[in-house]
Amino acid sequence: MSRIGLDPITIEEGIQVTVEKDIVTVSGDGKEIKIALPEVLKINIEGNQLVISRSNEEKQSKSIHGTVRMLIFNAIYGIKHGYEKKLELVGVGYRARMEGNTLIMSLGWNHPVKFESPEGITIEVPQETSVILKGYDKQKVGEFAAKIRSIRSPEPYKGKGIRYEGEYVRRKSSKSSVTA
Repeated sequence: MSRIGLDPITIEEGIQVTVEKDIVTVSGDGKEIKIALPEVLKINIEGNQLVISRSNEEKQSKSIHGTVRMLIFNAIYGIKHGYEKKLELVGVGYRARMEGNTLIMSLGWNHPVKFESPEGITIEVPQETSVILKGYDKQKVGEFAAKIRSIRSPEPYKGKGIRYEGEYVRRKSSKSSVTA
């Protein structure tokens, strides 16, 4: 049973939610997120509350119910407050800097790695070894952070690489020689 899907969503001040057939549009402050609505779900807007109901009690419908509810909630929260991901660069010579809208990182290779800032995401580099990604779409911010992290994910022997802030990297001991 989806308990998350049964909770109503409070529409915050300054946010507009419209439902047209099978698309929910959340907008405000010049930002907009569209979410596809499955046929088994129906949305009722009552004042500043948004209630999502399902037409049947099948297992698939229940799982979609909770997922869609959280997608809409995340869209409302993201447009009002925003999301951010913090990345740390760990390793000798690992550096990051901004040039316009381009993130340039030195990661121990003979060439720098460059990333253009996608639409709706801002990149900040407060220190050479940390990068902050901010945006209103939780999925886009998370995907972009994962894309940056995948360039040089943390390795278990020295712990070098790009990691999320506060991420624990399980360390392994190096190989030891065995004499017989």
